[in-house]
Amino acid sequence: MNKKDISNREDVYLLVSKFYEKVRKDKVLGPFFNETIKDWEAHLQHLTTFWESSLFLKTKYHGNPLEAHVKVDADHNNSIAELHFGLWLNLWFQTIDELFKGDYAENAKRRARKMGTFLYLKIFEARSNN
Repeated sequence: MNKKDISNREDVYLLVSKFYEKVRKDKVLGPFFNETIKDWEAHLQHLTTFWESSLFLKTKYHGNPLEAHVKVDADHNNSIAELHFGLWLNLWFQTIDELFKGDYAENAKRRARKMGTFLYLKIFEARSNN
């Protein structure tokens, strides 16, 4: 397969949906997502908008990822750990590499790494504030 770069919403949706297929099947990550998300198609559309906004800076994402992740951590007895972010990031990179190649694909990796670090730190900060 000749890979192209991520260039539009359809590409972002493909990336997000293939990625979350893996996440949902993962023995460690799956329970967090499968117990939390009730409407997967709506969630995939929401995440597509998030990543489209992040990568192309052209759409308006409405949501608070930090608040959502802090709530998931609290709902799971503050059990989210560095391991979870590492697994998530590895699956994200793997999915990008399987489907795409180029500047936007590399940017999607960089943004995910930064976002994961930020969320990880903020989740632990929120624990100490409770």
